[in-house]
Amino acid sequence: MPPARLARRVRVQDHDVVPLDEGWVAASAAPDSFADPAELDGLTWLPARVPGTVASVLAEAGLMAADLDAQDWWFRTNFQAARGDDDESVVLFLDGLATIAEVYLNGEQVVVSDSMFVRHAIEIGGRLRGANELAIRFSALGPRLSAPRRPRARWRTRLVADGNLRWIRTTLLGRAPGFAPGPPAVGPWGPVWLERRRGITVERIDLRPRLDGDEGVLSVRLGVRTIGARRTRQVGVVLTGETGSHHAYLDTSGDEQRLLFRGEVRVPAARRWWPHTHGEPALYDVRFKVETDVGPIAIDAGRVGFRRLAAGPGAGHDLERDGLDLHLNDVRIFARGAVWTPVDPRGLAPSPGSLRAAVETARDGGMNMLRLPGTGAYEQDAFYDLCDELGVLVWQDLMFANMDYPFADDAFRALAEAEATDVIDRLAGRPSFAVLCGNSEIEQQIAMLGLDPTFGRADFFGVTIPALSRASGADAVYAPSAPFGGDQPFRPDRGVANYYGVGGYRRPLADARSSGVRFAAECLAFANVPDEAVVESLLPDSAAGVVVHHPRWKAGVPRDVGSGWDFDDVRDHYLADLFGQDPGELRRIDHERYLEFSRAVSGEVMAEVFGEWRRTDSTCHGALVLWLRDLAAGAGWGVLDHRGMPKVAYHHLRRALAPVAVWTTDEGLGGVVVHVANDHSTPLVARLRVALYRDLEQPVGEGQETIDVAAHGAHVRNVETLLGHFVDVSWAYRFGPPAHDVLVVSLEQDGQTGRELLSQAVRFPAGRPVDVERPDRLALEASAQSAADGTVRLTVRSRRLAYGVRIHVDGFSAGDDAFSVEPGGTRLISLHPLDDGRRFGGGTLTALNLIGQIPIEVVGGPP
Repeated sequence: MPPARLARRVRVQDHDVVPLDEGWVAASAAPDSFADPAELDGLTWLPARVPGTVASVLAEAGLMAADLDAQDWWFRTNFQAARGDDDESVVLFLDGLATIAEVYLNGEQVVVSDSMFVRHAIEIGGRLRGANELAIRFSALGPRLSAPRRPRARWRTRLVADGNLRWIRTTLLGRAPGFAPGPPAVGPWGPVWLERRRGITVERIDLRPRLDGDEGVLSVRLGVRTIGARRTRQVGVVLTGETGSHHAYLDTSGDEQRLLFRGEVRVPAARRWWPHTHGEPALYDVRFKVETDVGPIAIDAGRVGFRRLAAGPGAGHDLERDGLDLHLNDVRIFARGAVWTPVDPRGLAPSPGSLRAAVETARDGGMNMLRLPGTGAYEQDAFYDLCDELGVLVWQDLMFANMDYPFADDAFRALAEAEATDVIDRLAGRPSFAVLCGNSEIEQQIAMLGLDPTFGRADFFGVTIPALSRASGADAVYAPSAPFGGDQPFRPDRGVANYYGVGGYRRPLADARSSGVRFAAECLAFANVPDEAVVESLLPDSAAGVVVHHPRWKAGVPRDVGSGWDFDDVRDHYLADLFGQDPGELRRIDHERYLEFSRAVSGEVMAEVFGEWRRTDSTCHGALVLWLRDLAAGAGWGVLDHRGMPKVAYHHLRRALAPVAVWTTDEGLGGVVVHVANDHSTPLVARLRVALYRDLEQPVGEGQETIDVAAHGAHVRNVETLLGHFVDVSWAYRFGPPAHDVLVVSLEQDGQTGRELLSQAVRFPAGRPVDVERPDRLALEASAQSAADGTVRLTVRSRRLAYGVRIHVDGFSAGDDAFSVEPGGTRLISLHPLDDGRRFGGGTLTALNLIGQIPIEVVGGPP
């Protein structure tokens, strides 16, 4: 039977929470060789981190991960906990067991789990002995996958090696040879802890915020069971924000031991929750005060936010036809971001600091949405708390992808429904929760095999999940699959697309506009080349000059299973297209330069495509890059490397996705159009300046105007309108040689220390400047001054246009990188230490059009 429904996790006064995260050991055994934890002493035990997985155990022991699905794995620990008395309840929580697991407490079986994605809570007070042993057996999946034949699937996928995985509720990470080959997740990947409860048990808590005009309304449902002789009299709820507190008492129903409290708290002129790009993600603390016959009990129920969400601009919006066009608080939101990957792909147990750093890096990159795909795993509550706090929208897939799942099997369906119910209840009421998606690519998989697309809209995704979402009161858009919509779910101009026209299908950049994308749930997959430190960690010195052909390199490059190409080839296609270079020849004669062009090209392509999609006249209302962070060292799809450090592509995206940004589009005979976005909640008054240069240095034209862009607004202007005359800016008419080779568009304000550059875009009508110049000719220079807080202010100047400037400073991260410096211009960049106590010791700059490197001059230290 599926486990009982769990309450939203809350902190209750006088409840003691004891993490069981110490003293764990793990060992392997032949499948089904032990059934009694008392027989395990002869095994070879290794220290284990819990939460964690077998893969993390082996990595920390310096051992190689073999076929983890071929063996049973046992985890066990000892802990002290006294037997519960009549006035208390002791509950064992297990938040994730991968995958087929049996849990034993003091030799007695207390849990049997058939799903990695179901959380468990078990009353164990009467089973405790003081000194206790907790043991968990994770059964080998291999024998189960090769078990007697089950009903045949209606279609097959190459995503996984064994189609019988469709019967097993586990993550595909580690079992998808094309992009996540291993090791698989095996072990107690979720937290394990005890909670000793006194007075009351919270059995259910539903917090459902909404806006009624300008008034915030929080609907509350609280289920409480009393423990022992204590009796509950009434419950009050307090909602506290920056503007004050608001209180209400709740209505009561039920008997003396089990009570249900319902009611509403109203907040006049409530501050609204916004994604960080469009405003402040305002939150309110929720506290309950439970009055009992022996005194009050306080409950901390976390935080909520008030916002209004819609899938489109009006009641006539059809998601399957028109695509996702998110409106928050009646404002259209261009949703942009990335597909999320686990911060700790081996152990699935990131530290709080590393999890926060990952979400903050996404936010700082201009991303306002993260998608958790059906090929991965659900995140811990701390992730969703961070998204609420930092103003990042969440697109949550259920963990189903590509395969023909056996929903006709009653046991499987019950398990899947329990999983979905728990996930929806966890997320309902969160302001960041914007999209619930039934699965990843099932409808596309069927359609591309030439089968009836309606196979993919099984009643589980078409009826059951929407019904569960409605019943929970979740205020989120529901998409049955990604992609979906139109006569074929993979058509980009209907519904929601997975767009790889630019990317895997190697279409020209113009395809980003001509394909008519409405919303891209994933897009623009490239083998993004990491920085030198990662390349050097991957390859021995003897591999110099043949990096991209080395097996260690290729192990980190994604590919479609069965194809004769990989995503290095995709990147090389655009390197030739944008830079006019032969990738093979460049690798042969100057491998380091090949890597530098490779780092730049994917980011430049992404920026161009997002510029097309972000235009006010675009049909596209959002897009998510595949993906945020690499699963392993190498040239993966991530715009962050496996350590979480930005690649060059991240910086190009950060500028393209910024809330206040300027960019250009080449309209051919229509010239070059400048686009300004102001997503902020306040008007923008700024100076828009365009400048033309010949020979990368000589100014040949300039125009400017003061613009006033409304809050959540945009401004569009043709370059030649700003200049006041025709100059063939795009070099489309080609009456002769180009009169200029650089167009620089700047968005500026007057600051306390002079001109402040808000955003800048550079376009090269006659081609990118790929020829290198001597340092004395380019005249690129940089100086650095350290501040008392450890940050460094870097000033970069150049007489001629410096293209693709990179900052190389050990131990520091740059606020911007891979940028261009306008002829005669200056860029101010902040450098931030990666660890406490780090002091700036100098560094260098490089550029794509510079021979060698130039040193950074240190001009002073902190005052």
